[in-house]
Amino acid sequence: MIWELNYAMFVFLIILAIAAITARDLIVAVVILAGYSLIMAVIWVEMNAVDVGFTEAAVGAGITTVLFIAAVSRTTRRSKD
Repeated sequence: MIWELNYAMFVFLIILAIAAITARDLIVAVVILAGYSLIMAVIWVEMNAVDVGFTEAAVGAGITTVLFIAAVSRTTRRSKD
C-alpha cells in the first residue's frame, strides 16, 4: 500500500466530514456525503477488502444518495438560521 495516498485520503475524509456537518444546504451536504462514501470505498479497496468496497460504493454512494436527494426534494433545503 502507498502510505502517502492513504494518509491523503484519510485527511480528505476528515475534511469531507467537517464540510458535511457545516453545510447549510441539504443537497450540498448529501453530495459531500456521497463523496465521503466514495472515498471510503476506495480506502476499502486499497485495504484489499474489495467486497466491502463494492458494497460501500453501491449502497453508500449510490442508493443512499438517491434516497437522500428524494427525501430532501420533499422538504425545505436550507436551515432557518
